[in-house]
Amino acid sequence: MHRWIEKQWTTFTYWHIVLLPLAGLFFLVIHLRQWLYNIAWLNSTRLIVPVIVVGNISVGGTGKTPMVLWLVEQLQKAGYMPGIISRGYGGVPQEAEAVFAHSNPQLIGDEPVLLAKRSACPVFVGVDRVFAARALLQANPQCNVIVSDDGLQHYALQRDIEIALVDTVRQFGNRCLLPAGPLRENVSRLQSVDAVIVCGGDERVTSSAVLGSRVFGMQLKGDMLRSLADDKIAKPASHFADKKLIAIAGIGNPQRFFDLLTALGLSFETMAFVDHYAFSAQDFTQFSGKTILMTEKDAVKCQKFLTVDAWYLPVTATLSSTMKTELLTLILQKLRT
Repeated sequence: MHRWIEKQWTTFTYWHIVLLPLAGLFFLVIHLRQWLYNIAWLNSTRLIVPVIVVGNISVGGTGKTPMVLWLVEQLQKAGYMPGIISRGYGGVPQEAEAVFAHSNPQLIGDEPVLLAKRSACPVFVGVDRVFAARALLQANPQCNVIVSDDGLQHYALQRDIEIALVDTVRQFGNRCLLPAGPLRENVSRLQSVDAVIVCGGDERVTSSAVLGSRVFGMQLKGDMLRSLADDKIAKPASHFADKKLIAIAGIGNPQRFFDLLTALGLSFETMAFVDHYAFSAQDFTQFSGKTILMTEKDAVKCQKFLTVDAWYLPVTATLSSTMKTELLTLILQKLRT
C-alpha cells in the first residue's frame, strides 16, 4: 500500500479525481495554520539560544539525518556546543526524553538513536519540540545552539535559520500537496528558507523554485561496511564481491541506498521495507545463507538480535570545499547577528 501511494505521487491517475479535492482541503488547513501563527493566535516560542531547523517540504528521505550530523560537527569545530532535538519518528515518546547510543529505537525512534550514536552532543526527543528543547537546555545548560532534525512545519518553535533538503532524483514528485502528492507545503515555501540543500549534488534542479534562497549540492558518501555483530570491524566493498548479497532498506528513499552499493561495485538482490519499519528476527529467516547489507538507520534497530552475516553502510554528508565555505559562512553570520 505504501509503495502504491508513492507511485501515485509521481504522476497523475484516475485516483487524483478523489485525491486532488483532499489536497485542496489540506492547502486550506496549512495556510490557515500559518496565518494563525503569523497573527499570534497560535503561540510560537522563542528559545534563549538560536535554533536551526533542518527539514524538507516533502514526505520521504532527503538526507536530513546526515545533514544534521554534518552541521553539528561543523558547529563544534566553530566553537559552538549544539544540542539536537527530534520528533522521534518510528518511536513513541510521550514526553521529552534524552536519547543515548544504547536507547531502544523501538521506543525512542531509529533516527534519534542514530544521531546520539554518531554525534558528540546531547539528543532529546518529544512530540512537542519546544518542550524537548527546553528539557535539553535544562539538562545541558552548556548548549548554545539547538539543531532540530525535521520540524520545518513545526511553527510552534521559532527558528533563526531554516535549511530545507531536496532529493535530486525524486525532487517534488507531481508537485501536489498531500494526499495527492508528496508535498507537506507548496514548493514556493523554499523561497523563504535560508538555504536549500540538494541531496545528490545537482543544485540546478531547484533553481526555478527557490529564487530567494541559496542552493547547495550535497553528496552522501561511504565506502566501508561495518559488522552488526561488532561495529569495530569494517570491511571495504571489495570484500563482498564474491558473496551472495541481499540489500535491505527500511528508509524513506531505499533506492538511494541501493545506488550507493551499486556505485561501490556490488551486485545484490534488493528488498525495500516501509520507512521506520520495526524489524524482528523473523524478518531475516528468509535470507538464510546470504550476506545482509543494510543502512545504518536500520542497523540501530537490528544490532541487538541480528548476529548472522549482516553489515551496514555508514554514510557521511559531503559538500565541495567552495559550497562548504559558503554555507558555513551563511550559517555563522546569522548565528552571530
